[in-house]
Amino acid sequence: MRYFARLTTGRIILWCYLIWYLFFAIRYIDFNQSLWLTSLGVSAIVGVALVISTRSGATGRPGFWPTARLFMMPFCVSSFSALVKGRGFVLVFSPRITEDYMALGLCAAFCAFVAGVKLARR
Repeated sequence: MRYFARLTTGRIILWCYLIWYLFFAIRYIDFNQSLWLTSLGVSAIVGVALVISTRSGATGRPGFWPTARLFMMPFCVSSFSALVKGRGFVLVFSPRITEDYMALGLCAAFCAFVAGVKLARR
């Protein structure tokens, strides 16, 4: 619970991105091995480039989770694109408004949970 009590606004937004991704990835799951291998390849290439671009001589290497996020984000972006291709999505929004509301509701529930934890910790 301490983790959730200390979440910054930026981290809460990142969690909501993950919730949105997982909602639609599960909903439109595709077991095509090529899709997932391509996403892993994109993740490796872009992740390494991001790690290189975030390194500085003075501060050294970022920690484990910041580095993991640099690889997870390109994986999520590329697999999301492949999963929703040809399904009528506009940007990241489903043509079925109920799906958008369900995903948004999950994000809102997470934010409410974090707010509750933060209040309880005070």
